[in-house]
Amino acid sequence: MNEIREKLREMYGGENKPITDGKYDHSLAVKCINGTFVGRKTDNITVFRGIPYVGKQPVGDLRWKAPVDITPDDGVYEAYYNAKSAYGNASFEVGSMYYWSEDCLYLNVFRSDDTTAKKPVMVWIHGGAFEAGGTIDPMFDCVPFVQEHPDVIVVTIAYRLGVMGFLHLSHLSDGADYPDSQNLGLLDQQKALKWVHENIAAFGGDPDNVTIWGESAGGASCSMQPIVPGSQQYFKRLIAESGSVNQTRTPEEGMACTNKLMEVLGCKTVADLLKVDGEKLLDASAVNFCHQFPERDGRILPTDTWAAYANGAAKDITILVGCNKDEMDFFVSSFGKEGWDNWVAARKQEKFAHLPADEKALVESYMRDVKGDYYEADSRVFSQSWFIAPTIRISEEQSKAGGKCYTYYFTPESPDPIMKCGHAIELAVVFNHPEFTADTGRAFDETFCKTMRAMWVQFAKTGCPSLSATESPDGKAKQWPLYDRKDKQVMVLDEFDIHPAKEADVKIVDWERTYFLTKYYTL
Repeated sequence: MNEIREKLREMYGGENKPITDGKYDHSLAVKCINGTFVGRKTDNITVFRGIPYVGKQPVGDLRWKAPVDITPDDGVYEAYYNAKSAYGNASFEVGSMYYWSEDCLYLNVFRSDDTTAKKPVMVWIHGGAFEAGGTIDPMFDCVPFVQEHPDVIVVTIAYRLGVMGFLHLSHLSDGADYPDSQNLGLLDQQKALKWVHENIAAFGGDPDNVTIWGESAGGASCSMQPIVPGSQQYFKRLIAESGSVNQTRTPEEGMACTNKLMEVLGCKTVADLLKVDGEKLLDASAVNFCHQFPERDGRILPTDTWAAYANGAAKDITILVGCNKDEMDFFVSSFGKEGWDNWVAARKQEKFAHLPADEKALVESYMRDVKGDYYEADSRVFSQSWFIAPTIRISEEQSKAGGKCYTYYFTPESPDPIMKCGHAIELAVVFNHPEFTADTGRAFDETFCKTMRAMWVQFAKTGCPSLSATESPDGKAKQWPLYDRKDKQVMVLDEFDIHPAKEADVKIVDWERTYFLTKYYTL
């Protein structure tokens, strides 16, 4: 891990300092409400790294408190270096292999020299199961993306993770002063979006044309933000790759996780927890095996997120959502077969074992029909319940409410026989990093990749991802139909044949044997 940290430090590391002598490149400076920030230029792209989007960082007595608004500041500050990452599980996300700090609520801005007025803005929210990740991940260096699409601005934001961002505390004897602790990560994201809304015009961006965009937990976050009170005023569109509103838990599940953590640490109160350093908290949370998801608390998130969509809570937000063909095969590959078997056994004991007999029979029937290696049956059913069925359900509920939804199904495969078209495999495509082949195993077809990025940008610009023949990299028009509950059309992102199709022809979800699992959120 230290080797990776040093490489990240070499690439992006350092510490931003105030500039008090007036010696800086004024052409690379942007005046914001909370200070003037001076970026660095790479070719024709200026990058502003490590801009704080809060007035005070969540350290000391502000641990587990809601993010604090920025205040006016006439100072001038370097924006040369990425901030430290939020405390997170470093076992599976590069962003969490960097140095950790609770002083972590910062964002990065990528803009080109292109003089287009009021550029559309794409705000990236990273994934990592709500427990890991960070903006310093080289995958999320957006210089190649903005070089290809100089008429958009990209912002990448950090937020609190795991026990720092999603720990239920209100049930403890002194927990009344921490009413937001279970959903702080979502509130951090909202505060970052507020900063973008108030300051992005100074960078040349259009605050009224913001698309939030994320993958996995980041995609789930994007799908949740429309139903977080107060967030919709800051964006008008969202792109959610392999993440939906199912990735949540109940208050009871949150309290149970906290109680296990308290037992491991020997703590009784929040006051006790405040004395524990971040790394020890992180280690203890790993010991109790509780996953820190956002919480359906009835205040920051609705108690029924699906009903919120069905009832039109997000109908004014245009959404683009999708999933990968073999989502969970990524985890089989990442965990190793033994690690995967252990994970499956634990999930089945916790969740599957408690399904009603008739529902369990449906799932078992589905699994019996799965072909391939022994792990594939479990991989397929968890792919369905965690990612694939929720993608289709959010499309259904948004359409039912009269909102607009574009849905995709990503199918290119890695040459790795286990990975295939696994979770997150599309990231190298959408971020224009063909050199990152750890998951893909190869660079995908260049024209396909350019087309997919063009669709994402077109959606951010116009609210429709369709491309005319002149806009399409291969010179052929790509008409992407809206999802509707009758024809259920999706765009199949096949490496050599991007085309719309009815869900019934592609058979993305098993409507009888897996779709119902979405009511259990994460099986």
